[in-house]
Amino acid sequence: MTTTTDRYIGRFAPSPTGPLHAGSLVAAMASYLDAKAHAGLWLVRLEDVDEARTADGAAEAILQTLRLLGMHWDGPVLVQSQRTALYADAMSRLAAQSFACGCSRREIADSQLGLSPDGSAIYPGTCRHGLAAGKTAKSWRLRVPQAGSVIHFRDRWQGHVQQDLGLEAGDFVLLRADGFWAYQLAVVVDDAAQGVTHVVRGADLLDSTPRQVYLQGLLGLPTPSYMHVPVVVNTLGEKLSKQTGALALDLHAPLSQLNHAAQFLGLQLAPTGSVGAFWDAAIKAWQNRWMR
Repeated sequence: MTTTTDRYIGRFAPSPTGPLHAGSLVAAMASYLDAKAHAGLWLVRLEDVDEARTADGAAEAILQTLRLLGMHWDGPVLVQSQRTALYADAMSRLAAQSFACGCSRREIADSQLGLSPDGSAIYPGTCRHGLAAGKTAKSWRLRVPQAGSVIHFRDRWQGHVQQDLGLEAGDFVLLRADGFWAYQLAVVVDDAAQGVTHVVRGADLLDSTPRQVYLQGLLGLPTPSYMHVPVVVNTLGEKLSKQTGALALDLHAPLSQLNHAAQFLGLQLAPTGSVGAFWDAAIKAWQNRWMR
């Protein structure tokens, strides 16, 4: 059920695949500051829908890191792996627009339609009118109109964004071949269920947003306000992540970590002597930059 409220509700939704690093702190800080600057709620959701990638102990380590950094969330922590029935219900509501797909990743890549903006291969529509002879269902996809599927939205950091789903993404996955629910479906269902009004996250997810907006429309769910902040990269220009060797935050020096993240977000802060004083100054700086 969608929660209806006039109050700002934001969220931070990490995947518990490892400890928080400098890149994830930037995303957490931006979402936290925006919520506090609006006198709103800040929720935490653990996006472990891809259970195969979940690391033992990572969820609690993330929550403990947030506590040590003075980032206190409102309400209970939502865990995606405990909510699969909601995703199945949403999938049933999309039955008329979804179809079974028997294509392998190699077959999709070999179609040579190119890559979507987020780097995944564009689906060629092979199974959208039925499985080919000899193929068995591997995943379920959402059928995207081949014409008139241009999604527009205004991003608070990136400006005007548009994407032609039919040409740039193709029919996208709702239920993966490994049996796990796709991120696009889960995040849409959970944002609506939690009444999220504002999504502040890394720009690496910007190109996924049109698919989420399209799903929101099909399911009759509200579209939040979006802000996609720049991502931290390593010396090779790769987004910091567990896969690219990102180091865990040094929790012996929380103020140093917080100040580095604030500087990356363009906030100019005078030195402070405590974590609490840092947040007071950072919230005011965020208000001056984004709420004038």
